[in-house]
Amino acid sequence: MNIRNLFDHATPPAIGERFETLLKHKNLVIERICSSSEIPLSQCVQTQDEWVLLVQGTAEIEIDGKTESLKQGDFVFLPANTPHCVKSASDGALWLAVHLHSK
Repeated sequence: MNIRNLFDHATPPAIGERFETLLKHKNLVIERICSSSEIPLSQCVQTQDEWVLLVQGTAEIEIDGKTESLKQGDFVFLPANTPHCVKSASDGALWLAVHLHSK
């Protein structure tokens, strides 16, 4: 058993976001995402369902054309093929993303 801490080594990059896989098991992938306050706009449309939790910080995300403000503790389910992007985030915003692949 390897015990780790979500907050260890969670310093954000100077620009953009850093994605780290914490667990990959069968059709489940859990990622930690560390965001800087400078994030280039990049729309995502994924083939898998995703549940994402903003662990710390604040952010604005656009989901299917609608902008939502998130605060620490907020989470959202993004069904597969839902366009979304992070429009802004506080420096050091920390996310936990759970991806459910169909196979």
